[in-house]
Amino acid sequence: MFTPRRDFLFGLGATLGTGALNALLAAERAPSSDPLAPREPHLAPRAKRCIFLYFAGGPSHIDTFDPKPKLAELNGERFRNTDRLTSNMARGERRYVGSPFGFRQVGGNGLWMCDRWQHLPEVADELCIYRGCQGESVNHPTANLHMNTGGRFGGEPGVGSWVSYGLGTENANLPSFVVLPGAYYPQGGSANWSNGYLPAHHQGTPLRGKGSPILDLYPPAGVPREVERRNLDLLAEFERDHAAAHPEHAALAARMHNYELMFRMQTEVPGVLDIAGEDERTKAMYGIDRAPTDSFGRRCLLARRLVEKGVRFVQIYSVGWDSHDDLRTAHGNRIASVDRPVAALIKDLRRRDLLDDTLIVCCGEFGRSPDNAAKRGEAGAGRDHNPKGMSVLFAGGGTRPGYVGATDEIGAEAVDVVHPIRDLHTTILHLLGLDDHKLTYFHGGRYKQLSQTGGEVIGEILA
Repeated sequence: MFTPRRDFLFGLGATLGTGALNALLAAERAPSSDPLAPREPHLAPRAKRCIFLYFAGGPSHIDTFDPKPKLAELNGERFRNTDRLTSNMARGERRYVGSPFGFRQVGGNGLWMCDRWQHLPEVADELCIYRGCQGESVNHPTANLHMNTGGRFGGEPGVGSWVSYGLGTENANLPSFVVLPGAYYPQGGSANWSNGYLPAHHQGTPLRGKGSPILDLYPPAGVPREVERRNLDLLAEFERDHAAAHPEHAALAARMHNYELMFRMQTEVPGVLDIAGEDERTKAMYGIDRAPTDSFGRRCLLARRLVEKGVRFVQIYSVGWDSHDDLRTAHGNRIASVDRPVAALIKDLRRRDLLDDTLIVCCGEFGRSPDNAAKRGEAGAGRDHNPKGMSVLFAGGGTRPGYVGATDEIGAEAVDVVHPIRDLHTTILHLLGLDDHKLTYFHGGRYKQLSQTGGEVIGEILA
């Protein structure tokens, strides 16, 4: 029986053509012999590395860097702009909330900072404060994921994973993307620094604050290093045989690469994480061994040591910024815990000639509302969630010191140099020499990128 011409052509396309296409895609996805080797950027980079300070919970722009005198006049009055309500709380009677903090201008650019910032004014001339950013979600998990991965529902690679994928690492003995979480993970958990659909090599590596920095980093007691080396060599033989028979299975190769990386990290990590060799003046500058700055100060100092050793992207988390009640105490305590360490990090990078090519980004998942539910009372007033207006701080890495953008007179909404989060991500990539439209990965039948649908560089931020 003869095969109809139409069926023959279809079969040809489903075999040779599809096979060729699959081979090309598999080759693109397959890891190289050194998947984290340094790669050439798409354009001239202004920064070689990034430290991302993330204040989970949503710090209030109105009470930190974007003062609103109009709110002081309206304090306690009924909130009239219900059609523009930005909160995720139930509608009903709401009242304006004036800031419990005083403000003053600091530095040569006259940046406004609340009076709880005692040390950050010392580096005011290094800061770019962008006040035009807008998010899309009022809920913590989705807002965190959006800011950290570009998507709101999980499964997307983190910003650091994209940077690792695009640039590789400068130190083969350390991860390219390191995460320094706080006492507990932010809402959304480890999905905030997941590799998503990118190869597993680009997963963010969280380092614990106590005990072994990474669980199972070291072999069991009584297992010499040479025995561990022989075990890994045997596993590598098995992996090569499997890879020859199943070249499309990249996960095993990634796992073996991580085994080798962990083996090398056993000698590199202890030295990097041991701050005993730092002089006492430096440790005091970061607020180490003193309350309330010890925890965040240690992580900021570790971030400096990690980027100094060639780690490409470090993310540090500070949690507890969700101040629905008693803003004066809650935000006051949070600011006190990060103020000295952040200023120290910037000063330390500057004195080591690292700030110009190290990009520092500092933000939360959204800003706060100019109002709150009246039932909360004025004495213990806080603020609700507000994705329509937030402040993002930059330092170093080719950014321009000073103010960029603005919110309206009550801080409810960005009104000048307004950009969504995808443009913020595109700008971060741009400063690191990466083009969001070229930094793509084929997954789920299409090429994907950090910005999801394409973003625009916020040119006003660039030096």
